[in-house]
Amino acid sequence: MSHTDREYDLVVWGATGVAGRFVSDHLTERYTADDLALALGGRDEGHLRDIATELKARTDGWEHIPVVVGDATEPATLRAIAEDTHVVCTTVGPYTEYGTPLVEACIEAGTDYCDLTGEVTWMRKTVDRYHDAAVDAGARIVHSCGYDSVPADIGTLLVQSFATEAFDAPCDLVRVYLEGGRGSVSGGTLASAAKLFEAASADPVARETLRDPYSLAPPGEREGVDTGEQHLPRRDPLRSDWTAPSPMAPVNERVIRRSNALLGYPWGRGFRCAEVVPTGDSVGGAAAAGSIAAALGIGTVALSAGPVREALQRFVFPDPGEGPSRDEAEQGYFTVRLLGQGTNAAGPFLVEGTVAADRDPGYGATAIMLGETAMCLVRDETDSALNGGVLTPASGIGYPLIERLRNAGMTLTVREAPDEP
Repeated sequence: MSHTDREYDLVVWGATGVAGRFVSDHLTERYTADDLALALGGRDEGHLRDIATELKARTDGWEHIPVVVGDATEPATLRAIAEDTHVVCTTVGPYTEYGTPLVEACIEAGTDYCDLTGEVTWMRKTVDRYHDAAVDAGARIVHSCGYDSVPADIGTLLVQSFATEAFDAPCDLVRVYLEGGRGSVSGGTLASAAKLFEAASADPVARETLRDPYSLAPPGEREGVDTGEQHLPRRDPLRSDWTAPSPMAPVNERVIRRSNALLGYPWGRGFRCAEVVPTGDSVGGAAAAGSIAAALGIGTVALSAGPVREALQRFVFPDPGEGPSRDEAEQGYFTVRLLGQGTNAAGPFLVEGTVAADRDPGYGATAIMLGETAMCLVRDETDSALNGGVLTPASGIGYPLIERLRNAGMTLTVREAPDEP
C-alpha cells in the first residue's frame, strides 16, 4: 500500500507479549529509526513505554519509539491505529478471540497486515468473510508468517521455483520433514491450540475445516487429490525413513494448498503435499514413529474433550504471556527439509530444499520470519500479482521473503537431490 500521509510504516501489535517482544527486538536490532517508522502497540500504555525504554537503551539508532494504545473490544481504537500505519504486524492470540476486529480494521483502512496464527479454523473464517473485501480495499492480509507456516510454505515455493527453472516442470509432490529442533511453547501458543479444538467442538464449519484437506482453498476450489494429513506411522515414499504425523501438518499443508490455488495452480491441480516427522529407518525408527503418533492422538482426544481441555488450561498450561527468555530463545534451533518429486521429458527428478535457523523456532526464529514478512509489506517487496486479499506468505510475498530471511541469518537452500536424499 502507498499512503504517504500515514505516520508509521509499521505497528507491532501485542508488543507487550512474549512473541511481540521478540519481534520488536528483531526489528530494532536490525533496523534504525532512519530505516523504519516503527510504533509499539497494545492495551497497556505504561508497559509499552517500559518496553520502548528498554529497546532504546539496548540498541543504537532509536532515540524515540512511539507507542499506540487500543483494545480488541473497542474496534474504533483499532481503526484509528490501522488508519495511521502502512502495516500492522500482530502477535496477539488466540486469533479466534482477538484477531477478527483487527483484520476488519485493516481492511477498512486499506492497511496491510501479517500475523503468526496457526488457527486454521479462524483462517477459514477470514478467507470466507473477508477475502473479497480485502481485494477491493487493496489490503494484503497475510496469515501464518511464523514457524507456522513460513518454512513449509516458502520452502515449497523455493523447491518449486528451482524445479521449474532447472527441469522446466514443477514437482507433483512435495514432502516437508521436520528434521530437528529445540524450542519451547508459550502459554499463548497453547491457548491458541485450545481455542482451535474448542471451536471444532462447537462449530460444524470448524469441524469441516479440520476434515477437509482443501478447506483454505478459495470457495469452489475445495477439492483435489490429497486425502489429508498422515495419522499413523508410515514408511516414507521418497526416503527410507519411517515417519510420524506432524502436529503442524493440519495447518501447514492447507496453507501450501491455498498458495497453489491463489497463484493460479502453477504446480498443477494434481499437486500433492505432506508434512511429517522422520524418525529413522530402523526398528527403533518405527517404534519412535508409533510413539509420536500415539502421543498426538492422545493429545487430540484430550483437547477435544471440554472438561479435560479446561483442566489443562487451568492447571497445566502456562499462562498467556509466559514464554522463553532471550537467552533460551537464542539457544534453540530448527531444521526443515523438503523433497520435491516431478517428471519432465527426460524422466523423473528430485529436488531438495532446506529451511533452518539457529533460534528457537516458535520465538527467536518466528520473530525473524514475522518481522521480515512485515518489512516486505512495508517496502512493497513482493513478486506477487495479488495486491489484496487473505493471502499466504508464498502467494502474498514470494521470493523477496526468501532473500530477506537469508539476509537476516536464516538458511534457505535448494538443489537437485542426491541419489540418496
